[in-house]
Amino acid sequence: MKTSDPIDVASHCARAALGMMERHKVPPTPENFAIWYAFVAGRNPVLSDAINLILSGGGKFTQKVNEELYERFAVFGQDKAELREVGLRVEEAVGKVLEYLSNASSGTTNYGAALEHFSGRLSGAPAPDYLTDAVGAIMAETKTMVEINRQLEGNLESSSTEIVRLRNELDDLKREAATDALTQLSNRKMFDHALVMAIHNADETRSPLCLLMIDIDHFKQFNDTYGHPLGDQILKLVGRSLTDIVKVKDTAARYGGEEFAVILPETDLEAALQVAETIRGQVAAKRVTNRRTGQVLGQVTLSAGAARYVPGEDPESLVSRADQTLYLAKKDGRNRVKSEVDLAVAAKTSEGQ
Repeated sequence: MKTSDPIDVASHCARAALGMMERHKVPPTPENFAIWYAFVAGRNPVLSDAINLILSGGGKFTQKVNEELYERFAVFGQDKAELREVGLRVEEAVGKVLEYLSNASSGTTNYGAALEHFSGRLSGAPAPDYLTDAVGAIMAETKTMVEINRQLEGNLESSSTEIVRLRNELDDLKREAATDALTQLSNRKMFDHALVMAIHNADETRSPLCLLMIDIDHFKQFNDTYGHPLGDQILKLVGRSLTDIVKVKDTAARYGGEEFAVILPETDLEAALQVAETIRGQVAAKRVTNRRTGQVLGQVTLSAGAARYVPGEDPESLVSRADQTLYLAKKDGRNRVKSEVDLAVAAKTSEGQ
């Protein structure tokens, strides 16, 4: 999520982050600074846990550790070269601002020294001609200082505009890096990150958490029969349906191929099943049409499985259980929703046979 700290808060966090980086011998690169700023600001509880674990264990922040922290908490599969280039441009723009401030400080120092010098000379009851020369020199120095400040104002305004533009460009890159290009849903990397965060929040707040795994029925048949362009059309259709139905606090993602996932924080299993049924019903109500010919090609159906988070389990276990319920829905005829309750019933039935 994009955040904007007040200038005093941002300055405090930036100084604290740089101080900690220096103490722990972390190179002050833009990537490392982004991680430590987020750590100091308390922006990401999972990041805080990861760094605190290293600190408490006496670990060192080697280049590999720093890269792993950045990969895990700041990058979601984006083109690193492109992001690095923008990061360097931001660094360059900030450097220019610091240079302008340094020049202004130097100019102010020179001006102050000149005033002090002339003041000392005037205190000795100078002759009128000398007084005129001294005042003229002060006026000349004053004009120089005014010009320096005018240039500084222009340079700072230009640099501020460039930094805002680069910040927006970085935001766009991060958004693209976390998004599946075809469906505009979160991609797999973003899903993995969001699930870790959702589990952490569920543990912290002791609130329910559920996961839906959803698969398009007979998708390969559509692709083989009508071609990949139609397959892409179906994927987009499902993506739009998920976007329309899930809430802001939820995360809908393209998990891979024709499989989708929905993370439902603060949602119990019964409510999760209702969400899954709404998604299944909305997609099933649509008819796929060949846009070129207008021919109606048929109905798209979904199979879905729902699992609830068990406190203390890892993300892989939750995904595995949701996947098992999805496979049960397919096994029982597709175009339906199953939960881990159905999974338990199926297991008992199998044992009794």
